[in-house]
Amino acid sequence: MFKNLKFDVASGLVVFFVALPLCLGISLASTSYKGIEGLEDFAGIVMPGLIAGIIGGIVVGSLSGSRFGVSGPAAGLITIITTAIVAFGGFENGGFEKFALAVALGGVIQFILGLIKAGFVAYYIPFSVIKGMLAGIGITIFIKELPHFFGYDKDPEGDLAFVQADGHNTFEELGLAIENIHWGATLVAIISLLILIGWGMKKIKENKILSLIPGPLLAIVVSVLVAMGLASTQGMSIGGDHLVSVPTPQNMEEFKGMFYFPDFSAITDYNVWIVAVTVALVASIESLLCVEATDKMDPYKGRTPMNRELRAQGIGNVLSGLLGGLPITQVIVRSTANIGAGAKSKNSAIIHGIFLLVFVLAIPGLLNMIPRATLAAVLLLIGWKLASPKSIVQMVKSGWTQWIPFFTTIGVMLFTDLLKGVFAGLAVAFVIILYRNFKMSFFIKDDANDGKIHLNLSQHTTFLNKASIMKTLDSIEDGKDVVIDLSETLSIDYDVKEAINDFIEGAEDRKITVELIHGEKLEQATKMAH
Repeated sequence: MFKNLKFDVASGLVVFFVALPLCLGISLASTSYKGIEGLEDFAGIVMPGLIAGIIGGIVVGSLSGSRFGVSGPAAGLITIITTAIVAFGGFENGGFEKFALAVALGGVIQFILGLIKAGFVAYYIPFSVIKGMLAGIGITIFIKELPHFFGYDKDPEGDLAFVQADGHNTFEELGLAIENIHWGATLVAIISLLILIGWGMKKIKENKILSLIPGPLLAIVVSVLVAMGLASTQGMSIGGDHLVSVPTPQNMEEFKGMFYFPDFSAITDYNVWIVAVTVALVASIESLLCVEATDKMDPYKGRTPMNRELRAQGIGNVLSGLLGGLPITQVIVRSTANIGAGAKSKNSAIIHGIFLLVFVLAIPGLLNMIPRATLAAVLLLIGWKLASPKSIVQMVKSGWTQWIPFFTTIGVMLFTDLLKGVFAGLAVAFVIILYRNFKMSFFIKDDANDGKIHLNLSQHTTFLNKASIMKTLDSIEDGKDVVIDLSETLSIDYDVKEAINDFIEGAEDRKITVELIHGEKLEQATKMAH
């Protein structure tokens, strides 16, 4: 622990600077009524997102078996959160208190899923889809952060939906950003990006003194100084919406007023349970996807215990709900930042949570001096690493069976969200599996030395192979001699057996002679099955 502490503290600080704007942004995007017809406009609150970030770091980080995974509020749940709060009557009628109860109940369900070992589903996700998810998140982050890079800060950083809270889609936001460039924020962002790129160079990393200074921390300190220097320059001054905005309560009463605790009287409400199950399932799927993706990037090639992860996420969501926080999942953006910053153990995730707690409670005024453009530069670099052109070219070179699910996942993610993109990629991957199964279920030879047509079935023949086998048998010319070889077959589905039997029974009418070779493997497998 102490040997790696200097690395984990540095990476924990980097993840903190990445997590802070996302906690604030996701909270604002999740609790805002903007654009919801028939409801009074509500600006949203940030404390639920910060609570989720702190618990995700300290509690889930402590209980999880993931070396580099970092948990917190996730953009993929924004729609679910907003819809539930509105359905429960909004903030004015105790809607968030009911939602907080649903989050806690969802955590209990997640913990049970971990106990019954439901985490195995993550192992069935193809790497092409996981890589597509990573690249899709990277491209989304890159595009979404460009407006903030140029000082167009109308939307929170965590709002990753295609159509954002202000009603503009992703590409419209880019056009508006170009039309409304804030030159002071842009200057700060460019300086920050140059520092981050420079600090990632080999010479800096090998320098014993300079390597101790985290690049994002240096970029933030310099950006704050530059912002202070531009304060009196007309048209370049950075303030208001262009700075981080963490709540700064003046007294204990104001501090208490920032929390929304669960309404336990709603535990018998059927709708609360529906939301709880929804949160548990979506948060579990998203966490497992991110765990798989993080393990894929792990330089030590470690494997995270999936069921332990579900239990850790469940406990985290129970505590987050009880304290009035948002749902928690493992988040790939934070995890990527953690790996990229040189973390050595899961202590970095815990340290990032401690930083969130200390800064938000003790010195929020310091955080409110940070330009959002600097944080956008940090996220831009993370987005670029997730969707590097090199990784995309490698995927294209790996063959069409890999790049079609890969690009499908990316495309759907850009225009919808993470889960829809993953499910679209899985659907395409499944279709490709069916196609390959269709093509490779058997081997046929019609040029054998004995003049017969040989049909050799593969080791495992399922109902998915029925169509291709029937099509082949039907295409055999009348009067031919056919050998159906099952000598290498270990298992054969009932549907395929019936198709072969039907062919044999009809062979006499077609003047086809059929020789059936059973083989010992199939007989032994059948005996073992019985």
